[in-house]
Amino acid sequence: MKTQSLLLAVASAALMAGCAAPAPAPAPAPAAPPPEPVYQCNADGARFAVGQPLTPQLEAAARVRAAAGTVRVLKPGDAATTELNGGRLNLDVDARSRVTDVRCG
Repeated sequence: MKTQSLLLAVASAALMAGCAAPAPAPAPAPAAPPPEPVYQCNADGARFAVGQPLTPQLEAAARVRAAAGTVRVLKPGDAATTELNGGRLNLDVDARSRVTDVRCG
């Protein structure tokens, strides 16, 4: 009798487990952000700017033609960091804001 009660309890538990709600599906993984573009500056593309007055349009055109991600304008006496950034175009300008040199870094 004891064995019969135990079997009945186990069978009941198995049947109840079958009626339980299924486990929720795992949440989908968040989409990976798109990779950031890799820029490799080529100062030769921006040489056209040397001698021209600096304007926002000239700065943008020099950045695009040099395939640079960013532009840094350096005026006489400006302090500049020395870390190299292969995707950055440096525009050196004189006191009259004319571009005197273009270089990457």
